[in-house]
Amino acid sequence: MTLMEFFGCTFIAFGLPFALFIFTIARDPMRVILFIASGFFWLLSLLISSILWYAVVPLRDKLAFGLVFSVLFQELFRFLFYKTLRLANDGLLKVSQETEDQHVTPKDFSNKHIMAYVSGFGFGVIGGAFSIVNVLADMSGPGTIGIMGDSKYFFWTSAFLTLCFILLHTMWGVIFFSALDKKNYIYVAGVVVSHMLISCLTLLNQESSDTNSVIYFGSIIPAYVCLFVMSAIAFHTAGGTLANVKAAFVCRKGRYEID
Repeated sequence: MTLMEFFGCTFIAFGLPFALFIFTIARDPMRVILFIASGFFWLLSLLISSILWYAVVPLRDKLAFGLVFSVLFQELFRFLFYKTLRLANDGLLKVSQETEDQHVTPKDFSNKHIMAYVSGFGFGVIGGAFSIVNVLADMSGPGTIGIMGDSKYFFWTSAFLTLCFILLHTMWGVIFFSALDKKNYIYVAGVVVSHMLISCLTLLNQESSDTNSVIYFGSIIPAYVCLFVMSAIAFHTAGGTLANVKAAFVCRKGRYEID
């Protein structure tokens, strides 16, 4: 039973991100490099947050303290990664033009939305992995939670929130990079504020138990509403229109006709 729960929550959290990685990133070595580099910048933000948490001894037991500064450092390093990419853009474009790999095209680096997507996705995947890896380790057995009054919904809540944050980081990356390019600082602030808000809502989960599991919905529902809104903004930012959506789902008459 514990293994079933382990694999179920693992597929919930990383099934869709794995598919996105395989179909949109894995076949392009330059995108893989960007993906790994963005994950490294997220790890740097985690390192700085950990140093601050360790240095401020009186507040070590305050989860909210660590969370707030963790979000701020993540957004700071997102900005630093943006600046790094813009400074290295010419070099990356030159490398992509000189490579003989048919999957790498200069278009990847002339289209800044692709770079933003890969960067945000890298942030999300490494962040999601660190947020749930300990939960998955406990989930694999030999026992499970729920017997001593803990909520039996803790595991799947963690899985769905991990998935949500991975996708949110992807959308935040697209919006954040585009907003900085256009000097639209309202969107930049919107990314930081929404990240802080959704992260702080997860603090409600520590109050949940088997008798008041409804508290989990106080973080899950707003998180997925935020994901829907950010997805719409990121889609519009990247140049998407309703006509694009229609073309993606509607096959034109005669296109796939069999003679």
